[in-house]
Amino acid sequence: MKTQIKAVHDILDTFYPPEISFLERRNPFQFLISVILSAQTTDERVNQVAPELFGRYPDAGALASADIEDVKRIIHPTGFFNAKAKNIIACAQAVQDRFGGIVPTGMEELLSLPGVGRKTANCLRSGVFGIPGIVVDTHFSRVVERVFALGTRDPEKVETFVCSNLDETCWNRFSMTVNLHGRQICHARGEECGVCPIRGLCASGK
Repeated sequence: MKTQIKAVHDILDTFYPPEISFLERRNPFQFLISVILSAQTTDERVNQVAPELFGRYPDAGALASADIEDVKRIIHPTGFFNAKAKNIIACAQAVQDRFGGIVPTGMEELLSLPGVGRKTANCLRSGVFGIPGIVVDTHFSRVVERVFALGTRDPEKVETFVCSNLDETCWNRFSMTVNLHGRQICHARGEECGVCPIRGLCASGK
């Protein structure tokens, strides 16, 4: 399995651009909030609301004391805005009160923040701090389950599988290329196996 997953990594690494980004690059706090907002919506929607949100509330201190109705108005296009507004304000308050306004880098500290799960924490750690991590979203889990006949798309099981079979120096790049592969070729429906560069290594390739 390690040979297969490394081969998939190498092919996708060559196939896709060296620089891949979905959310606009921002400072650690703003990137963290952007990832929380990206749940169950598109990155494009988050990028659209981010300029106004961070223009009004640029740091943890500002967002911690924000008017929730104003925040709801701004982030409304991202969906689930009631819950998201509560989460990002609570997250900002926690960062401000417990960490002096500085976003922590440790996994346990990040997971203690409202609205932050492993996907969000790994996305921040790998995307901003360069710490090895596997970011398991719906695109990533779908591709991994199909290619390796994993039999599950459970995020923790998918993360454990990849981490156990791929060197950590490859984790961040693998997260991005597999995610992009799921968006561009290995769609949820109508996957384009005919143009897939890893079809020969895929357990479910057509």
